[in-house]
Amino acid sequence: MNQAISMSDAPPLRDGAHTDGTAGACAAPFESGSDSPGDGCAGTMAQHLCVIRSNEWVNDEYKHMVVSAPAAALAARPGQFFHLECPSGQRGTAYLRRPMSVYRIEPADGRIEFLYKVQGVGTQGLSEMVAGDTLNALGPLGHGFALPDACDHVLLLARGVGLATLAPLAGHAVAAGARVTAVLSARSRALVMSEAYLREVGAHAHIVLDDDRSSDLVPLEAKLRVLHGSNPFSFLATCGSNRMLALLQRLGAEWCVPGQVAIEQLMGCGIGACHACVRPFRAEGDVGRRSYRRVCWDGPVFDIQETLPW
Repeated sequence: MNQAISMSDAPPLRDGAHTDGTAGACAAPFESGSDSPGDGCAGTMAQHLCVIRSNEWVNDEYKHMVVSAPAAALAARPGQFFHLECPSGQRGTAYLRRPMSVYRIEPADGRIEFLYKVQGVGTQGLSEMVAGDTLNALGPLGHGFALPDACDHVLLLARGVGLATLAPLAGHAVAAGARVTAVLSARSRALVMSEAYLREVGAHAHIVLDDDRSSDLVPLEAKLRVLHGSNPFSFLATCGSNRMLALLQRLGAEWCVPGQVAIEQLMGCGIGACHACVRPFRAEGDVGRRSYRRVCWDGPVFDIQETLPW
């Protein structure tokens, strides 16, 4: 079943909503958060019935799900997400779908992959699905990452489940001719994920950990400054940590480098109708003014300098 919905059929932006995604004087232009699909947004969403190929634990907290998907679903871009229907599980029934960012897309093999943390009723239900089960996935949804035109070195800075969101951007940027440096943060070495995947697609991966304090802000900032000094970044991307967001906001402003952040947010409908995921942002060009935007429709990827901590 593929019930297609044109992006133009979804509700329009409310007054004062963000429309162009730029980040002030330092930003290179890229589109996000507009009524019409931009560079980071697939034009049609649909309800897809995807057959699960595998759904395995990668560590004590996360599972990796691989599904067979139709062509329309395989058009998803890095940073976009699917709204997944979760079956009943040991913890009960989830009445709302769960938003899940795309971890990997392999069109030639007809597959999409999700990396997710098992922590509530919905993800517990997903974790109990097995090969051969059918996953109902609505998407692709939202606006994904959009690299600026002049982009030769991309920094990915992620922690925890944020790794799942940023991982597909690495392959996309390498394919576009950019160098990619990925700094992966985790509590311990056992919880580091995606390192092999990132190296496979051509990214240069660096690990920082809570265990040895290398993930603390002072040594992390020093590391980023050394990396930028040897080969300047032209685009910054982050997900999964407020403190990393604040760090990249400060460094991006200092270096005059644009960037984007993918926001994790609970959602109701996932298509902009219910306004349950509205968040405040800095208004473009006026840091003292706030605008309110729907994470599902205007995001989930936003300009890094306009994003407020959550």
